[in-house]
Amino acid sequence: MKDWLMEHKSYAVAVALLVVVLIFYFYQNGASEAIQPQPLATDQVSEAGSIQEKSDEIMGKKQSQTAPVIMVDVKGQVKQPGVYKASEGERVIDVVSRAGGVTEQAEQGQVNFAERVKDEMVIYIPAKGEGAVVLPEASGNGVMVSGGTGQNEGKINLNKAEVNELQNLPGIGPAKAAAIIDYRETSGPFKRAEDLKNVSGIGEKTYEKLKDLVTAP
Repeated sequence: MKDWLMEHKSYAVAVALLVVVLIFYFYQNGASEAIQPQPLATDQVSEAGSIQEKSDEIMGKKQSQTAPVIMVDVKGQVKQPGVYKASEGERVIDVVSRAGGVTEQAEQGQVNFAERVKDEMVIYIPAKGEGAVVLPEASGNGVMVSGGTGQNEGKINLNKAEVNELQNLPGIGPAKAAAIIDYRETSGPFKRAEDLKNVSGIGEKTYEKLKDLVTAP
């Protein structure tokens, strides 16, 4: 046997080397397969990315759908009267705060600060001692809503209003209401709201309070 090995030594070495190479090859191939990424994991990552993209798209649409801007006119006893931008769903208190808040002379008890504002709305904050403002629709006291169906909607018609109705206007008591009726009976119908300044006892300051609350076709 020993003699046979000596004679075939080169063959034995070759066989041994072949065995080593085969072992090394299978070892490397097995390790490579062990670390191969699974197709399922790749699909899951792709699916997760798709879900994230859809979520971002939905959030972007929600953010772009902002509430429409409306315009509200704030008058009377506020620190900064004027026309203000607002969003649908805001309340009277929000817009009044934007106008600097009410003055010390404001009669807050007549105002429904919780009412939701509308486009083309007029918010009038009366002064202490003024009569209640005539309101169209079911609005809170002290707030006049001027709807979009007509420019004179909700205003008092100077040529048709009676004494009791006129007394609901700010700064108009029994005497001034009677003077308004007397003027239209003696001088003819009011042609415009500015004709109020021709009535005895109604000056520029009173007219400024009334001009947006009355109409004279």
